[in-house]
Amino acid sequence: MYKVLLVDDEADVRDGLLDEIDWGASGFTVAGTAENGKEAMELADRLHPDVVITDISMPFMDGLKLAEWLRERHPLVKIVLLTGYDEFDYAQRAIRVGVDEYLLKPFSADNLTRMLAKIRDKIEAEVAEREDVRQLKEHYRTSLPLLRATFLASLLTRKLSRSAIEEKARNYDLRLSGSGYAIAVITPHQQEGGGETASEHSLRGSGDLDLKLFAVLNIAAEIWEQQNLGSAFIHQDKIVLMTVFADSGMEGWTRQAQDALETVLRSIDHYLKLPVTIGAGSVVTALSDVKYSFEDAMLALDYRLVPGTERLIYIHDVERRPAEKLRFDELQEQALIRCLKVGTDEELRETVDAIFGELTRTAAAYGDLQVYLLEVVTAVLKTAKDADVDMDALFGAGFQLYAEIFRFSGLSEAQRWFNELCLRILQHIASRRQHTYKDIVEKAVAYTKEHYNDPDISIQRVCSHLHISTGYFSGLFKKEVKMTFVHYVMHIRMEKAKELLRTTELKAFEIADRVGFADPNYFSFCFKKQVGVSPKDYRSRIGAAEGERGE
Repeated sequence: MYKVLLVDDEADVRDGLLDEIDWGASGFTVAGTAENGKEAMELADRLHPDVVITDISMPFMDGLKLAEWLRERHPLVKIVLLTGYDEFDYAQRAIRVGVDEYLLKPFSADNLTRMLAKIRDKIEAEVAEREDVRQLKEHYRTSLPLLRATFLASLLTRKLSRSAIEEKARNYDLRLSGSGYAIAVITPHQQEGGGETASEHSLRGSGDLDLKLFAVLNIAAEIWEQQNLGSAFIHQDKIVLMTVFADSGMEGWTRQAQDALETVLRSIDHYLKLPVTIGAGSVVTALSDVKYSFEDAMLALDYRLVPGTERLIYIHDVERRPAEKLRFDELQEQALIRCLKVGTDEELRETVDAIFGELTRTAAAYGDLQVYLLEVVTAVLKTAKDADVDMDALFGAGFQLYAEIFRFSGLSEAQRWFNELCLRILQHIASRRQHTYKDIVEKAVAYTKEHYNDPDISIQRVCSHLHISTGYFSGLFKKEVKMTFVHYVMHIRMEKAKELLRTTELKAFEIADRVGFADPNYFSFCFKKQVGVSPKDYRSRIGAAEGERGE
């Protein structure tokens, strides 16, 4: 259902539109009604309607001015203008504003229903244009190589969850299921002292790095695909070869990958006359850990500066690598940080269980265990610092988390202590955050009370003063104050107006000016709507009540 906002200053017109039109059958629902343009502005910001049906002639703000505001603030909304015959020329000018349809009064329910069908068709045509499956599929097909390379590159720089990897692999039709994974990185050498002449048909003298990379990629990708080893792509001015080992016979696949790297090196030298170095990383068993193989491959490249190293360098040839390394990876770190900042007690306990579970699952040396726990502690301290938590105030002067975690005799005891420590930090951050929420709202309330008499006071102006976004502030303000900001401003103005009516002899138009209404008639309209009587009648009733008490 598409949402409609009805705007007309005549109640019988609004009621007639509500009663006589089968909105649901036309694919619409009336989300709200307004008596004038100013009310409509407030509702449009809150309801975000798909269609606004508005009379052209209304007090305080006419339909044309409302249409201009809607086009600026809600450019996608469809605008229908209701107009009388004597206003037709005026309505014609509205077309330049961007009004989608206009309907001449008096109109029948059938006329409006047909017009709604046109509006619905227009909306659906625009949606269909953006969702044209054939066009999207073609665009997706042509973009697929880039999407694949971007996704594979993301595996090298950050650790992704298994579910996220599997979903992307399915979407991009990538074969990534295997028993092991390894990364090799090819980098062209920087040349010194010029290069070959153009007649030698060589890339050796070319200064175009992109051209060199593309030429190397063509050769490497062809060999990698022929042997069904995995994927090849460009990343950070280097060629990356990702090997996906079959589910069985990893040893044979490892030899095949090594032979293929030798072939790549020879082919580049033969066809391009371009000196390159290949760094080969360690084999990992999980695709989510492939970033570690990439880090090893990049480290292997650094050894090309060491005399005697070959142009194909395996990390395990130049460094001793443990079979399984204990790592506090970024997914664990992100989970811990999220729990400390916005998690529940139960989520925190589960996260700490998973972190300490790594220590029991991995046969790590004591030194590796120390490094792992230091990384965990560092993540907690960084989170506390980012949240401006005073650790000395929370745990006592001179508290040293790095030392404390190693004073326990067993992991289970250390885990219990660490969980309690994190829980206190979580609760402290949550308390501070709630205080911050209240502080923001209190500042907004104070600012509003100080500037309520300014006709231009708005939620945008308050948010600019507080340096926060309107979307964040709107929900926060309503949660704390139990009313929207617009309603709160109106409440303050009406309370002040009632006070001035009780305690002064000021005229209604003077009071309107003092409480922030540029239009005294609109003030009277709002006052009667909020209080139930006009300003004049309110003063009369107050005077009569005081007279009775005096008797």
